[in-house]
Amino acid sequence: MYRAKVYVTYKDSILDPQAEAVKTALHQLNFSELQQLTCGKYFELVLATSKEKAAATVEQMCQKLLANVNMESYRYELEAC
Repeated sequence: MYRAKVYVTYKDSILDPQAEAVKTALHQLNFSELQQLTCGKYFELVLATSKEKAAATVEQMCQKLLANVNMESYRYELEAC
């Protein structure tokens, strides 16, 4: 079995309104040293298969549902569990 940790964020060219709102709020709380903030999604999946099949399955899941590939980028890590 393998655990996949999937991280999804907006591409650099896409405005992230949630991140901008959080950044503004943090500046209002006097965290003026904050220059950039990114918000995203995190998924943890456990797959009962080989490492190669798990990687292929996670890739398909990201392409089809977990990430909007037009606006978001993703990366994942696989570890045995």
